[in-house]
Amino acid sequence: MSTHSDDIAGFDSEEFGLIKMDGYDDAIVGVVERFGQPPILCYDKELVLLQIAKDSGMSEADAEEWFEYNQIGAWMGESTPCFLSRCT
Repeated sequence: MSTHSDDIAGFDSEEFGLIKMDGYDDAIVGVVERFGQPPILCYDKELVLLQIAKDSGMSEADAEEWFEYNQIGAWMGESTPCFLSRCT
């Protein structure tokens, strides 16, 4: 994960300390704002899982396990991105 100087949904990522996951720009849904906390990037969980499976050749189950450990489990402080599970 890294910080980049980009404008995402009207937020300058450097100014707000937004943390981007390298290689997942197409899965960015937007920026989440929370009272008393910094804004954070929000990723579409399903798109992230598809990208993991595609890039690694993993099964869906293995991609989900890898995601849970390496991305959900990667606490980077208050600016750690979140993941959106869409309603069906």
